[in-house]
Amino acid sequence: MTPRSRSLLTCLALLTSLTARTPAHAAPGGCASSVPYTAGQGGYAVYRIPAVVRSRQGTVLAFAEGRRSGPADSGDIDVVLRRSTDGGCTWGPLTVVAAGQGRTRGNPAPVVDPRTGVIVLVTCANSGTVTEAQIMRGEAGPGPARRVFVQRSEDDGRHFTAPRDITAQVWRPGWRWYATGPGHALALTRGRWAGRLLVPADHSAAPPAGSHDTGQEAGYYGGHALYSDDLGRTWRLGFVDDTYDGRTNTNETGAAQLPDGRVYFSARDQNGTDPGNRLDASSRDGGRTLERPFTVQPALNAVPVVQGSVLAAGGPGTPLLFSAPSVPDARRALALWAGSDTGRAFTRLHVLADRPAAYSDLVQLAPGTIGVLYETGVHGPYESLEFRRLRLPRVSQQGTAVSSRP
Repeated sequence: MTPRSRSLLTCLALLTSLTARTPAHAAPGGCASSVPYTAGQGGYAVYRIPAVVRSRQGTVLAFAEGRRSGPADSGDIDVVLRRSTDGGCTWGPLTVVAAGQGRTRGNPAPVVDPRTGVIVLVTCANSGTVTEAQIMRGEAGPGPARRVFVQRSEDDGRHFTAPRDITAQVWRPGWRWYATGPGHALALTRGRWAGRLLVPADHSAAPPAGSHDTGQEAGYYGGHALYSDDLGRTWRLGFVDDTYDGRTNTNETGAAQLPDGRVYFSARDQNGTDPGNRLDASSRDGGRTLERPFTVQPALNAVPVVQGSVLAAGGPGTPLLFSAPSVPDARRALALWAGSDTGRAFTRLHVLADRPAAYSDLVQLAPGTIGVLYETGVHGPYESLEFRRLRLPRVSQQGTAVSSRP
């Protein structure tokens, strides 16, 4: 049997298993879902931009942007956190990890170092009085309008160090917008670059020479990565996608390490002219360079223009996982897809609920069990952040489900 055949059978087995059970029985333990963040509670009008990791002690850390005035992407915004010690069923009190104090702080990209258990958080910030569109048009003054910060926690996420500015290490002259993730970052666990902390990101730049700047946002996005080989103390730029051709506009990117050690990148295409709203690429050198430029991923054409999350859950036969809304022209019906070991083939497995939904982030809770932290609501997608637990079947090398563990 060819690797592609095994991948397709794996997807079919997962599809049968997940769609056969109702959401209320989607995961073992005392709960199927919980709501760590609700708009209007805790001092914030809206919570957006979820990011979630599981610590070495088993604590689930749910990060978000706490937006004080409303759903807008600019203004007084904090990075906030809630912790769960029971797998995401109940949550501790809300804490502020990075206070905006009138500024816009956001795009949380947390990662857990598997060797030490240290939690590293990378975020971005800008003045609360300027918008992304203004920054992209170069109207926010000279120098970096968006700055990049790193923080660390050595006590399971109870406390974090103050944000430390690393912009000079990971920014190129001429860049305008800058955004980490959003969603969890990646710790490489195999191959030559094992131990590297890798943060997928995006940026924008001035229009290429000879082109006309129409003042529009679309057309000037590019992807890049930043990485640290010393537990977040120092950082370097990895690959930089700087084509700016308008055909593909690499935006909001996630990363996962494939079984062969390569890094797979999945990105939002921000209104590129090529058909399709999802892009992907891969790296064989730990994110320093790409094997090929970002190109459209046609297997995910059902996804609208929105952020999505990618996760290599690990374990024999477990495929690459992807989450995002599943209605091409609306932020609605968050779904889970399974991909092949190469990330080229994807099959939709399960729709969590047919209601408004937007950004999401995936986390492995235990062998065969994952969590999804996602934006959702009854009337709109930004009413709450829900945490859903899902159980995946164990799959044999032949691609058939061999167990549905209790």
